[in-house]
Amino acid sequence: MTNPFIIPSLADLNADLGQRHFPLARGEKLQSTFSKLFSRHLGRLRSGKSFEGRSLLITGLSGSGKTAEISDMLDQFNESAVLLPDGKPARFACCVLGAKGTWKDLGRKTLQALGYPITSNMRRTQFEIWDLVIKQAKLQGIIGIHYDEAQHIMRGKSDDEIEAVLDAFKGLMKADKNATKGGESFMPSHDWPLMLILSGVPELGDYVQREVQLDRMMARIEFQGINLSSAPGHPAQDYETLNEIVGSYAISAGLDVDASLTTGDFLHRLATAGAFRWGLVIDMVVDAVALAVARGKGRLSAWISWRRGATKPE
Repeated sequence: MTNPFIIPSLADLNADLGQRHFPLARGEKLQSTFSKLFSRHLGRLRSGKSFEGRSLLITGLSGSGKTAEISDMLDQFNESAVLLPDGKPARFACCVLGAKGTWKDLGRKTLQALGYPITSNMRRTQFEIWDLVIKQAKLQGIIGIHYDEAQHIMRGKSDDEIEAVLDAFKGLMKADKNATKGGESFMPSHDWPLMLILSGVPELGDYVQREVQLDRMMARIEFQGINLSSAPGHPAQDYETLNEIVGSYAISAGLDVDASLTTGDFLHRLATAGAFRWGLVIDMVVDAVALAVARGKGRLSAWISWRRGATKPE
């Protein structure tokens, strides 16, 4: 019996489109920087000596595609199954921060991201929760954690509370035999320094700068927007990238591309509709491709969205 709420062909298409990742140049820079930091981390683990980890700070406007870019890289990293000195495959975990919460709440979310069963009803102290985080990470071969939207844990907090959170992030990256307590943060002693990826909007970088030592331990990458500034006779490189995005997603769905979608005028309108942010533009193209297939068209063409005032692919 068919379900009237499911269009199988459209569901299958979206499943396929959702798995695709368009390779932007910034992805190469991200992977190169990550590879250098991980190689350092792996070498220090092999040395058997205590060390401080190094981490990534990735910022960009909302809709710039940070999460998708980082997730694609970490999926590939986890699939590569690099062996650690103890024989376990190295893995990276991911945790999305909410708009509210304390360092203790973040500890619970981190444990859940590691697959450890813990709820808000379980009576554990902040110290015990973060002690479990370190122990579980070491037991599972997890060498790092990606904290997405990391600015949320610092918004609305006092200067002392922000300093305590930043100090705690630093504590996760350092092998320290002596537990330290300060403000909200109470990090247990441990011998398993973690790599961190902190990602979020540009204000996150301002927060991190407040803790000089933490800032020193972070490699910064800023995701830039679409740049269509052109010199006479020399169109901006991003025009070509936009054209490749439209073409590649259309072809993957078996659609022809209308010639009007390859013009500089249309591509500029597309970038404008997406606020010149790569993530938003890619989402729009994917939705347009799915819509064209749903309407039974074999061609991706353009239509006018009067509400947005911009031409979009259809």
